[in-house]
Amino acid sequence: MRGELVEIGSEAELRELLGEPIPRAVTKERVRLHEIDREWLAASPFCLVATADAAGNCDVSPKGDPPGFTLVLDDTTIALPERPGNRRADGFRNILANPHVGLIYLIPGRGETLRINGRARLVREAPFFDQMVVKGHRPVLALVVEIEQIFFHCAKAFMRSALWRPETWDPEVLPPQPQIVKRVQQTEETLEELERYYGADYARRLYQG
Repeated sequence: MRGELVEIGSEAELRELLGEPIPRAVTKERVRLHEIDREWLAASPFCLVATADAAGNCDVSPKGDPPGFTLVLDDTTIALPERPGNRRADGFRNILANPHVGLIYLIPGRGETLRINGRARLVREAPFFDQMVVKGHRPVLALVVEIEQIFFHCAKAFMRSALWRPETWDPEVLPPQPQIVKRVQQTEETLEELERYYGADYARRLYQG
């Protein structure tokens, strides 16, 4: 430990510490989807959706479906289907108060990520819902994002974390989900009931309300 906590209080201090971004990092931002962006979205089965409410309270929600689940409506608009979940709707409630969103798209095994920022709205029905059917289930709603900023992140974070290297994986480092739920939540279900809920039948119910 090197002494007391010292905060950064201004952008000038931040730049003094980090330095200026290289020109390529500054100019990589785009406002319309390139063909390679479309290809990335077609291959990605997973993204993180960041939102904030009117007071600035933040939320990040994972979204996943078969590759290509994000539908490109045009060069500046995409749509993400919503599937049955826990019904908290934290991110969606944020969007109703503050439309700004940030998305990070991953492709398993790839260190780069596609980042999209924009303004979102919630749609309960649209003709393109027919293109979002998975296993016979239409989405319950869709998140439509008007794109304001697009760029790729390099692979440094994934390389440092060794995220995609199977030899570093240790799924047993923490207890299974039923035990975690029982330890951190106030729930009436017994551990045995939770184990049945998160058991072999769990995957079959992914698209059921």
